[in-house]
Amino acid sequence: MAAKFSVLVGDITQQKVDAVVNAANRELTGGSGVNGAIHKAGGKEIYRFCEGLRATKYPDGLPSGQSAITSGGKLTAKCIIHTVGPMYGQHDGKEAELLASCYRTALELAESHKLKSIAFPAISTGVYGYPAEEAAKVAWQAIQGMLPKLKSLREIRMVFFDEKGKKAWESGVG
Repeated sequence: MAAKFSVLVGDITQQKVDAVVNAANRELTGGSGVNGAIHKAGGKEIYRFCEGLRATKYPDGLPSGQSAITSGGKLTAKCIIHTVGPMYGQHDGKEAELLASCYRTALELAESHKLKSIAFPAISTGVYGYPAEEAAKVAWQAIQGMLPKLKSLREIRMVFFDEKGKKAWESGVG
């Protein structure tokens, strides 16, 4: 059975899913946008989990295109999958490859932890400057490519802060 896919406007920190994806920074610290909202809503334990990742697995920071998983802290979601998107124009033309990897590695982590549902934000489209419609095309292709490999995931959501973001996604994927 294929995972159900939906696109909606809402607060990603309030999604009743097994995992929310955090558009994290390399240092895995809170910041602005989705990252700041997730850290704030999830509580101080999110920061402590991220410090633990930095101390053990990622002393130089989580590389762009990669994902790591922590507890959801105070969120409704059991887990947070942190992924570092590319800064647009800063990766020698490999931005699309890195952005696609964010979605793939997040889905792979969800699958390896046998999670049933996941909610994504629009990774890299905020302060990292990735054009929203272009990012939507890359994300959708990466998600579609993963669908046949997903066994436990039953629901994938794209959650946008506002109608503008949702419309950009819809324009980008056609």
